[in-house]
Amino acid sequence: MPVERLKTDICIIGAGAGGLVVAAVASQLGIDTILIERDKMGGDCLNYGCVPSKALLAAAHAAETIRSAGRFGLNAGALDIDGHKVFAHVQGAIEAIAPHDSVERFEDYGVKVILGEGKFTGPREVTVGDQVITARRIVVATGSGPFVPPIPGLVETPHFTNETVFEQTDIADHLIVLGGGPIGIELAQAHRQLGAKVTVLEMASILPNDDPAAVAVVRSQLLKEGLDLREGVKVVATEKTEGGVLVTIETTDGKQGISENISGSHLLVAAGRRPHLSGLDLEKAGIDYAPQGIKVDARLRTSNKKVFAIGDVAGGHQFTHIAGYHAGIVIRNILFRLPAKVNLSAYPWVTYTAPELAQVGLTEKAAEAKGLDYRVVNWPLSENDRAITEGNTDGFIKVIATPKGHVLGVTIVGRQAGELIQIWGLAISAKLKIGKIAGMISPYPTLGEANKRAAGEFFKESLFSDKTRKIVKFLSKFG
Repeated sequence: MPVERLKTDICIIGAGAGGLVVAAVASQLGIDTILIERDKMGGDCLNYGCVPSKALLAAAHAAETIRSAGRFGLNAGALDIDGHKVFAHVQGAIEAIAPHDSVERFEDYGVKVILGEGKFTGPREVTVGDQVITARRIVVATGSGPFVPPIPGLVETPHFTNETVFEQTDIADHLIVLGGGPIGIELAQAHRQLGAKVTVLEMASILPNDDPAAVAVVRSQLLKEGLDLREGVKVVATEKTEGGVLVTIETTDGKQGISENISGSHLLVAAGRRPHLSGLDLEKAGIDYAPQGIKVDARLRTSNKKVFAIGDVAGGHQFTHIAGYHAGIVIRNILFRLPAKVNLSAYPWVTYTAPELAQVGLTEKAAEAKGLDYRVVNWPLSENDRAITEGNTDGFIKVIATPKGHVLGVTIVGRQAGELIQIWGLAISAKLKIGKIAGMISPYPTLGEANKRAAGEFFKESLFSDKTRKIVKFLSKFG
């Protein structure tokens, strides 16, 4: 078969969140653009990650709302969960969003979409099947996939990853989850609220990158719902059984290791992610990389300055919104020739459990590790009137700020934490002082009012100090 040679301005490998943004903007600005995708348009987020997981969580949280309605004097009776319809809802959410990321839509933008596996065959050359593409600039946006740890027996043991767990047609009887990070904990709670028995096995502590006090609030709710959390355990073997799976764990009690076998119907591996690097032949383009991802500079350029890497494949923070942010940096560099650099001082992340756990900027632990001079203020959601009326008072807002009031980071755990965190991201990125949040007018009663109250706590000590009292007393003498 003859080789077809193509020339283009930009070639993008990977049609996930980051790649799609670059392709859409470049093509609509009149730049000749080729987009290569080896699997499904929309990448992990649409097909295996954000969209299906949040659809499943929506169903699960709805079930828990009905189950707990008695606290409002509403007796809903026995809950009948139709697993087939639940997972049909999940697939329906994917299908509803898929047209936004479809081949047809991007071809309408003017993008040439090639379905196939792209690999480098030169510093500025990518080959897909019998097509050879030469591009002025190349963007690698291949994302990441689930990491399956080398546990004895795991390869032979039937198991889900986030790429297969949403293909279920019914609710598992007993789901064993390997990994207590955000993916593992979200899916564990979703299955538990949908009626499954769930056991989570985590070598360290769950949600290790988050504020421990905030994690404690989430942990308490998970335990209250009956989820079996095993922290500080090591999985040493798995095997297939007649009724499902068997997982062997070890715990440490002093110097003596204690083994235990846990039987379940299904197994979910959520032990982290690894960037998609295999098959790219990066060496042929002179691109340096490590198992953690492609090495990039602050402008997201690889060691081959004509090639950029964005999103999960560039290592670092593996979030869809970071891939989108990376896309903006690359667009400014490639299309507008601006030396835009990555600044993650205000990047947020959210774990969508109930309650949600959100973070932006530095945690208290990170601020301490940097040796920064900082103050911490807390505001409990139990003091928020809207939270009280809705019966969701578990949680708090913690603000880390400099002594002069510049916001360094915020942790929020509670209902709608992912929404509440956003104003703090603006404060950090716009370099607003905490007084701007304290001074805004917040409608009453809203959960957002808690942000204002938390900010106000920063000034409480100085406002009610002896010095301020003396000033007020002196001014009162003038009538």
